[in-house]
Amino acid sequence: MRLTKLGHACVRLSKDEGTLVIDPGGLTPETDALDGADAVLITHEHFDHFDEDRIRRAMAADPGLRLYASRTVAGKLADLGSRVTETGDGDSFTVAGFEVHVHGAEHEILDPDLPPIPNTGYLIDGEVFHPGDALTVPPVRVPTLCLPGTAPWMKVAEMYAYVKEVAPERAYVVHDGILNDVGISIMENHVGNAAAKAGDRDYRRLKPGESVTLG
Repeated sequence: MRLTKLGHACVRLSKDEGTLVIDPGGLTPETDALDGADAVLITHEHFDHFDEDRIRRAMAADPGLRLYASRTVAGKLADLGSRVTETGDGDSFTVAGFEVHVHGAEHEILDPDLPPIPNTGYLIDGEVFHPGDALTVPPVRVPTLCLPGTAPWMKVAEMYAYVKEVAPERAYVVHDGILNDVGISIMENHVGNAAAKAGDRDYRRLKPGESVTLG
């Protein structure tokens, strides 16, 4: 499997003849992010993870493109019929040769006076876990974690605690599109520290467009 980091929270996973794209939102500048994809997975409704206009254009251009998404996102695209599948914690499905298991139900708290919105994390082929905007720890081993690097809902100490609890072999930073160059440098330093604490594992930020081969 090949993992390519795109802008902000978006990753592209490819193997054999299948391609999945997760969270191509409004901070994902790559205009071709969905080109050639068989399915797109959306963790939740926030603009930096879900760009409705982009999704609709892509699905209009490619009648074979399927979408799997949290309850709210699936509801926004319900007019697309059976091409859209609502996902929730505990679900599993197969698409484009990938086995997908869903873990997590809620976004991390932003406003304590409001209930959390739905957020679904995706574990692909038992290899790569993308948590969306949550610090979900799946009840199974996670070899490769898409690690949130920064967020309004997360402190640095929580990032350290999360990657320590999941204990992946590899962790590649996502959710970094709101940082300037100074912020990226600080975040990379903390991720490097987390890698050292874990025994010099492969924990790092991939630049947009950079790929790694897994497995």
